[in-house]
Amino acid sequence: MRVTIVGTGNMARAVATRALAGGHAVTFVGTHIGKAEDLADEMIAEGQTGAADEVDGDLVVLAVPYTEAPHAVRQHADRLSGRVLVDVTNPVDISVLEPLDVSPFRSGAEVIADVAPDGTRLVKAFNTTFAGTLLAGAVDAARSTSSWPATTTMRSRPSRRSPATAACGRSTPAGSRGPGSSRRSATCTWPCRGRSTPASPRR
Repeated sequence: MRVTIVGTGNMARAVATRALAGGHAVTFVGTHIGKAEDLADEMIAEGQTGAADEVDGDLVVLAVPYTEAPHAVRQHADRLSGRVLVDVTNPVDISVLEPLDVSPFRSGAEVIADVAPDGTRLVKAFNTTFAGTLLAGAVDAARSTSSWPATTTMRSRPSRRSPATAACGRSTPAGSRGPGSSRRSATCTWPCRGRSTPASPRR
C-alpha cells in the first residue's frame, strides 16, 4: 500500500516507522519539500520512502498540529476525494498544553471532516498513542497492534446513527484483555459530506 504522510514531525516519523515495518511505501509531504526530502532520506534504510509536494497515496495520514490541520486539508482538498484520510491530531494548544474550544462542533475530528471534500473518508487513529510508543512498536514489552503489518488495514464500520457520530473499534497491545487494559487507542470514522452547518450538539 502507498501511504502519504502530511507532516515531518515526531508523529509523522513514528507512523512512517510502523508503515514501513509492515512493508508499505511511504511518501512525506511537508510545508517545504526540503523537510520532506530530509526525513525521507533519514528513513531510507527502513524501507521505500520518498517526498512530494502533493498527496498521492492510497491512504493519507494527517500528522500535523491540530491548529494546522484544517489548512492542510484545504491545501490538498483536490487530491483527497476518494481517499482515506487518517487524522492523528488532538485539539490542544501545544504552547500551553490546554484544550482548544471546537464549538459549535463536538470534536476536533468534526472540524476536519467539515472542511474535507465530499468522498473523503476520515479515520481518527493514533491520537491516543505517543510517538515513542509507535516508534518502539510495543507497550510494556508486548507487541502493539499498531505495528501495521502488511496484511492489516484500517478497520472501521459505518455509523448507523447521525453522520457525525464515530464508529469506534479499539486496538490493544497483544495479550491484553478487555476494559481493564491501559494505553489503548481507538479508530473512528466520520463521513465527509460537505456540511454547510455543524451537527447539533448532544443533549
